[in-house]
Amino acid sequence: MLDKMEFVKYGMERDILCKLKIDPLDEQVMRQAKERLDAIAKPLDGLGQFERLIVQMAGIQRRIDVQASPRAILAMCADNGIVAEGVTQTSSEVTAIVSANMAAGRSSVNRMAAAGGTQVFVTDIGIAKDMACEGLRQRKVRYGTADFIREPAMMPGEALQAVEEGILWVKECKEKGWQILGTGEMGIGNTTTATATGCALLGLSPEAVTGRGAGLDDTGFRRKKEVIARALSQYDLYGRDALTVLSTVGGLDIAGLAGIFIGGALHHVPVVLDGMITAVAALVAERLLPGVREYMIASHLSREPITVKIMEELGLHPVICADLALGEGTGAAMLFPLLDMALTVYRLNDSFDQMQIGAYERYEESEE
Repeated sequence: MLDKMEFVKYGMERDILCKLKIDPLDEQVMRQAKERLDAIAKPLDGLGQFERLIVQMAGIQRRIDVQASPRAILAMCADNGIVAEGVTQTSSEVTAIVSANMAAGRSSVNRMAAAGGTQVFVTDIGIAKDMACEGLRQRKVRYGTADFIREPAMMPGEALQAVEEGILWVKECKEKGWQILGTGEMGIGNTTTATATGCALLGLSPEAVTGRGAGLDDTGFRRKKEVIARALSQYDLYGRDALTVLSTVGGLDIAGLAGIFIGGALHHVPVVLDGMITAVAALVAERLLPGVREYMIASHLSREPITVKIMEELGLHPVICADLALGEGTGAAMLFPLLDMALTVYRLNDSFDQMQIGAYERYEESEE
């Protein structure tokens, strides 16, 4: 893998990520994990999607003894200049306030994560003011992005710097023994940047897939869709590469999260998506470095309309369908205790042999 100095040296080059290599999942270990699941005295595939996740995690971690702890949620926080266009209900100042609250352990994600035995770590990747908060990692690339209606959100080199910070953060976590990571974010205006990015990469109409974010009235909602459509047109973003799209209409939080997903693939760490913002970041990561998606786990299906399209594109299957729109990493926090329960069955249940009963046989379904 490239070290920090190499990344800085080549940061403006669009092909820098081509130097990185993603290993395929360990298929032999995955077969062993599947055999173990089938040998447990339960109906075949009785744990549903959790059986697929356990097998996937075995392949990622290169071990049949799958580990889901210690674990942490990594949250990227940044401001977005597009807020100036009236696409949000609140002002940019809220980003700093909520980020500080997350760093202090008092936000929704902290409460939910604590209930499930999960740590939360928070990074300032681009908040629009200097922050002096205990618990807030300082990795600021710039003081928020530009208003992308007036100029591109950031330079390509700045986007890559944020990606790099995400990669390095996962490397640090792996070295400290964290077994699985969740993703979270905070940034007023980031449903606008994420929707614009997702629309450009998937060739979608903002009219069809834009949501109301944290809550917009009809006038604000129309304005949001108009702003996204205008940007896609004026920069001619349909069909453009991921770095161009990211640096033109994306956000530093999205770029940093994309780096976390890439870092998970490079360092064999499963990374759990939260909602729509992290889903767009996952899409960016896969476009920047194909193969990364094999290391991703989808926690829930956000109510933001574009999320379904991204899940289909990435081939991911969210476990929780609860109409969540809380953000911060709360969906990932919710998934972890459910995963613990499934892993308890995987590790501790008796096998058919131990119970001295005949095992279920797997039959191919006939086509009628």
